[in-house]
Amino acid sequence: MKAVRMYEHGGPDVLRFEEAPRPEPGPGEVLVRVHAASLSHLDLWSRAGLPGHTPPKMPHILGNDAAGEVAFVGAGVPGELLGQRVLLNPGYGCGRCEECLAGRETFCRTYRILGYEIAGTHAEYVKAPAENLVPMPEGMDYVGASAIGLVFLTAWHMLVTLGGVSPGQTVLVLGAGSGIGSAAIQIAKLYGARVIATASGEGKLRRARELGADEAIDHGKRPIHLEVRRLTGRRGVDIVVEHIGQITWPESLRSLTPGGRLVTCGATTGPFGETDIRYIFSRQLQVLGSYMGSRAELLALMPHVASGVLRPVVDRVFPLADAAQAHRHLEGRGHFGKVVLAVD
Repeated sequence: MKAVRMYEHGGPDVLRFEEAPRPEPGPGEVLVRVHAASLSHLDLWSRAGLPGHTPPKMPHILGNDAAGEVAFVGAGVPGELLGQRVLLNPGYGCGRCEECLAGRETFCRTYRILGYEIAGTHAEYVKAPAENLVPMPEGMDYVGASAIGLVFLTAWHMLVTLGGVSPGQTVLVLGAGSGIGSAAIQIAKLYGARVIATASGEGKLRRARELGADEAIDHGKRPIHLEVRRLTGRRGVDIVVEHIGQITWPESLRSLTPGGRLVTCGATTGPFGETDIRYIFSRQLQVLGSYMGSRAELLALMPHVASGVLRPVVDRVFPLADAAQAHRHLEGRGHFGKVVLAVD
């Protein structure tokens, strides 16, 4: 099969488009013929190498998300799955421990994400547990379906499960042009919240409003928390969706109303956020860490995707052979939505 593999960590030039052995599904597993696979910032970090993280076995295939059709099934998997159009839940645990059985698989000690710890989706075929298959909504194409899993699952877990978003609340979404940002705007609006989004440049601000943001802030022109205070009558927001990290961390905390919740899932600009601890306890703020989400949460959000209320946002599609160029495009931060690799 054709695949994009890396033999060492580094820049986009370490990616090689080449022939690779086709994986064989074991018991309880399937092999999906990939038609489209999206990129995420986790791919960029995995390619560059994360300090303190055990590197995957090389050569390694990146890619957390994919959409395609079931091509082969392993022992114990129903044959009627063959040919089904599916997208993949990017992460899974052992399926046997207390956390997995409780539906909290992200707490499983062996929890793994496709393309991170194990071979991913940037190839013609990808192997995954059969329970990670999610039927594609009727009428959706493979490119759109490949842009759902990781970002909508993460944003849902942040806002619904941890943030407890509800009608009448105000949500601040940082980085509206990212996959997480574009998904979070839509989920917050689904739950009846007022959304303030941040982005850079009028083009991205306009697209954030088109997705449903009630207000859009250019974070390059004025401190975010001052704009938030102005837009909320000095009250602040109930929830901050934070995934930018070091640069925006102090602004995120200062944007919260007393009793507000900052939910974080990433640190794109760096892992060290300056924090005045007195500000947290005196205003009774909550800081919540979020990592992916459960299979049950992905299944819960999919009816909203099928109805068209939640829509994948695709910025640009590259051929699989041009994966290195796609990485450079994502690193350039000029995108709005997901960057996708067409595998066909």
